[in-house]
Amino acid sequence: MSTDEPATPWQPQIGETVRDTVGKRVGRVVDRTYGRYWLRPLGGGIEWDVPAADLLPVTAADLLSTAVAEANERSSNGAAT
Repeated sequence: MSTDEPATPWQPQIGETVRDTVGKRVGRVVDRTYGRYWLRPLGGGIEWDVPAADLLPVTAADLLSTAVAEANERSSNGAAT
């Protein structure tokens, strides 16, 4: 076993904010079933499911990017920011 590999793979916990590497979205873990995680967008909305292998811990850059995207969406819909 390499010293670079963790003893156990990272597993997100319920309530943790994570990045979906395939869907390129950030969400909060709301459930886990049979190796898949259910995520909800940070601003609320419809949940989506992701295989565990497609998840990474969220970074500050991910959170900033998500906040900017949400502000742009509100702006394009005519809502006040």
